[in-house]
Amino acid sequence: MPFHIENFGCRAARADAEAIGAALAAAGQSLQQAAQADVVVVNTCSVTAEADRAARAYIRRAHRLNPESRIVVTGCYAQRAPEELAALAGVAAVIGNSHKALAPAVALDLLVPLSPLVQIHPAQAAIASPPMVLADDRFAHSFLEETPLHPGAQTRPSLKIQEGCGNRCSFCVIPQTRGPSHSLPAERILAQVRGFVAAGGRELVLSGINLGRWGRDLAPSADHPLGTLPSLVRDIIQQTDLPLLRLSSIEPMDWDGELIALLAEYGGSRLARHAHLPLQSSSDAVLRRMHRRYRPWHYAEKVDALLRAVGSALTLGADVMVGFPGETDREFEETLDFIRALPFGYLHLFPFSPRPNTRAWALHAEQPVPPAAVDERMAALRSLAAQKSEAHRRSFIGSTLEALTLHTPAAVAARGCTAAMTENFLPVELAAALPANRSVPVRVTGLHAEGVLEGAVGTRLHGRPHLHTSAACEIEQPA
Repeated sequence: MPFHIENFGCRAARADAEAIGAALAAAGQSLQQAAQADVVVVNTCSVTAEADRAARAYIRRAHRLNPESRIVVTGCYAQRAPEELAALAGVAAVIGNSHKALAPAVALDLLVPLSPLVQIHPAQAAIASPPMVLADDRFAHSFLEETPLHPGAQTRPSLKIQEGCGNRCSFCVIPQTRGPSHSLPAERILAQVRGFVAAGGRELVLSGINLGRWGRDLAPSADHPLGTLPSLVRDIIQQTDLPLLRLSSIEPMDWDGELIALLAEYGGSRLARHAHLPLQSSSDAVLRRMHRRYRPWHYAEKVDALLRAVGSALTLGADVMVGFPGETDREFEETLDFIRALPFGYLHLFPFSPRPNTRAWALHAEQPVPPAAVDERMAALRSLAAQKSEAHRRSFIGSTLEALTLHTPAAVAARGCTAAMTENFLPVELAAALPANRSVPVRVTGLHAEGVLEGAVGTRLHGRPHLHTSAACEIEQPA
C-alpha cells in the first residue's frame, strides 16, 4: 500500500525520516506522492515558530488533497505540543521523539491493520478516534537504528548516532523536544556502516543533535574504552571499507585536537574536507546572553586549526542567528566583521524566533529587536553569504576534485548533465550522463550563475585523475 513522508528540519531529522521510509519499504509498502498515499507521515521541526506554522499548513493541505489518507505526525513539534497537532483534521496519530522508534509500526498498522509486523503494545496499536498520542519525557524509544542503511533515494544518507542535547542554550527548545544527550553504541554503528558498504554505499554522513557529544554517556567497553567521537571516527575508517565519511554539524568546542588530527590524516581520502561549526553570533555579549559555550576568539582559533590541518580545500559552514533579544547595531556589525574575516563557504541564516519555555522567550518580551531591523540585517548577511560562497567556489575552477553522483533532477538530465556533490561539499553539474552513486574525479571548469560548479569527468590513470575531453553542459541562459 502507498505511503508518503514529508520532512521538515535538520539533517538528524531527515535521518529519522529516511529510517522510517526504509522500514516501510522493507515491509513491502510503496512510496508515493501524498495525493496517492493511504498514510502520510509528517516529520516536523519546532526550532522556530515558522517551522511550526509550516508543519500545520502542510497537514491541512495534505488532508484537503487526500481526505481519505491517515496522517501520522512525528518529530520535534509532535514532542513539544502533541495535543495541538492531534486536534488537526486528518491526524490519526501523533508520535513524539520519545517514541519515534515506534513510528514505522504505527504507520504499518494504519496501512495493514493488525499486521504481525507491528510489535507494540495492543493498547497502543489500536488507532481510533481521538488520535493516538505517544509522547513523554523519558525518550526511551527515540532511536531508529535497526533499519538498515542503503544508497537508495539518498545516495549520501545520514546515520544518526546521537540524540538530544544538554547544552541549554537560552533560545533552544531541543532539550524539551529531544531530551538529554544519549548515544548509539559503537558496535551498532559499525554494523550499520558495514551493511551500508555491503549494499554498495559510498558516502555516509554521521549526524546527531549534538554530534560532538557522542559516546560520553556510554559505559566504556574492552573494544571501545574511550567513548569519544574521534575514537569512533578512527574505528569507522580503520575497521570498515567505507570510501568516504562525512561529519555533520559539530559544536566549535567539540572540534578537539584529536578530531582535527584525524581530518589532517584522512581529509580528502576517507574523511570529507567539510566542517560545519554553528556560530549563531560573533558578538561576545550576544553569545553570553545565548548561553553559548565559546567566545568569538575560541571559534576563530578552531577555524585556524582546521585550515592548518586541511588547507584551503576545506569547505567551512556555519549557522547564524539574526535579531537575538537585545542585539544592537554594533553587536550585529561585530558579527558581520567576523564573518568577513573568515573563509566561509556557506552560511545558514535565520531570524531569532522566541520559543515557549526558554529563557530567550522572556528576553524577547523585554528587549525585542524591531522586525524592520531584523529584515535589514538578514538582507546584509544574505549578501555577504552570497559573496563568500561565490569566492570559495570560484577558487576551485581549474582544480580536480572527487565527487559522488546524485539522483539528477529531470531538468538537469535533459541537458545531458549529471548532478553531483564534491568530497568537500560543493554542488557540481557534470558534462556527462551518469547513474547515481558513482564516485568520479571532476575537473572544475566554471561556475553557473546559480552558484553550481560546472565540471568535466576524468578517469584515473595509475591512481591519478585524468581529464576527459567532454563537452560542457548546455546551460539554459536566463532570457
